[in-house]
Amino acid sequence: MKKIVVTKRNFLIGFIVVTLVLAGVKRVAGIDANVNENASVNENENAGENENLTSHPIPEQNLPARSLLPLTSKYNRFLDGKHPIYSVSSFKEEFPDTNALQLTAAEKYGVKPVANRVDAEHRKSELVYIGSNPYYEVRSLSSSIPYLVPRAAVLLQDIGKNFFDSLQVKQIPLHKIMVSSVLRTQEDVVKLRQHNRNATEKSCHLYGTTFDISYTKFQTVSNPAEAPRRLVRDDSLKFVLSEVLRDLRNQKRCYIKHEVKQSCFHITVR
Repeated sequence: MKKIVVTKRNFLIGFIVVTLVLAGVKRVAGIDANVNENASVNENENAGENENLTSHPIPEQNLPARSLLPLTSKYNRFLDGKHPIYSVSSFKEEFPDTNALQLTAAEKYGVKPVANRVDAEHRKSELVYIGSNPYYEVRSLSSSIPYLVPRAAVLLQDIGKNFFDSLQVKQIPLHKIMVSSVLRTQEDVVKLRQHNRNATEKSCHLYGTTFDISYTKFQTVSNPAEAPRRLVRDDSLKFVLSEVLRDLRNQKRCYIKHEVKQSCFHITVR
């Protein structure tokens, strides 16, 4: 058997290698111990924090006030969330009443079509003047005149009043609805058809039973002596108005068509 000779040089090299290996093992073991200890401490601290949150909830009055945010879906909450805006599931599905259907009600509850504005002056016993009032605003009319049969005038008044009530309940600054079209005379229809191909000769507006309410324009109600009111998006107001109209339609008080091109709700009393 060959005798192994350990020189001084080999001994020093071996000693250094063993020392380095042992130092590395000790360091790794120390890191693992620290990690486990820190994890245990953090777990205990988190448990204590969760216990404090459960035992001492933040009072609602100390929460920051919610800002007025634009709505992106019908389920968004408005302001404090106590009276949210839901809008309707679909404007097309909730307000599908065609012109043919509305025309049937117009012929039933309306007056004989008015020939022109002179004829309208002689028909005041059948019609009601609907100038702007506290609940709605009548826009400048170019193709219609502000008259309705009493039944339709009451409906319009109720829409404006219910819209006001809903805004107050939801804590939204008051706005008036804007009436964009009312009674059209036969003369108005002829002129309108000359530059509007979508205008129909058999218009529900001829009978004093039908009016249009804009869903992109609303009149802000404010007191000049008070600070300016905060702005409200038109689509938020449209959502509130759609809830009001849906309820009245479900009560079988009117037919409604959501007009996309004219940006209005086309409404006929029933």
